[in-house]
Amino acid sequence: MKLLLKDCISDYVDVSNFILNRSFNKKLIHQVLLSYIALSKKGTKAQKSRSNVSGSGKKPWKQKGTGRARVGSIRSPIWRSGGVTFAAEPKKSCVKINKKMYNGAMKSIFSELIIKNKIIIFKKFCITYPKTKLLMEKLKFTENKKTLVILNSFDKNLFLASRNIDRIMVIEVRFMNPLVLLSYDLIVTTVDTFKKIENNFNEI
Repeated sequence: MKLLLKDCISDYVDVSNFILNRSFNKKLIHQVLLSYIALSKKGTKAQKSRSNVSGSGKKPWKQKGTGRARVGSIRSPIWRSGGVTFAAEPKKSCVKINKKMYNGAMKSIFSELIIKNKIIIFKKFCITYPKTKLLMEKLKFTENKKTLVILNSFDKNLFLASRNIDRIMVIEVRFMNPLVLLSYDLIVTTVDTFKKIENNFNEI
């Protein structure tokens, strides 16, 4: 299959069968998305129990004969600066996926994006100055749709120009993941970037 370049009339980009010959595997993609969401969670707050609080474990005074309440440690939760009775611990929620599952999901997503014409490829995508107006003019064909721009390397002008627009995000190809791909209506990229993504799939 060939994709027509946006800024050309007759130039095409060949799409490898490694990407196209994939059905949209909802169960696999759902599992990969759950893994990404789980990894993004920072966990709950952490508190110190009596075993984590610093201090001596020696009994402050003898058990009987002092007239005071019996106590076994200065780290007791009922003492000031003691541990918390039911201390909260950070919970790590992790959904394990292997490399084969991840790449299978990525291929499935790209295949679906190509079939539904949601990938727009430019020969070169850049602006001369970091101006939002210039970027908006270049992306006027998107018709106010949420657009993800994927580049091979960091472009300061595009990054600065996109910060004022909520519906447009510019990322490097190394930060691409299934969650961000499915969060946008259109994917804009370049020939070099697309070939790099394709080569990564072919190596697997």
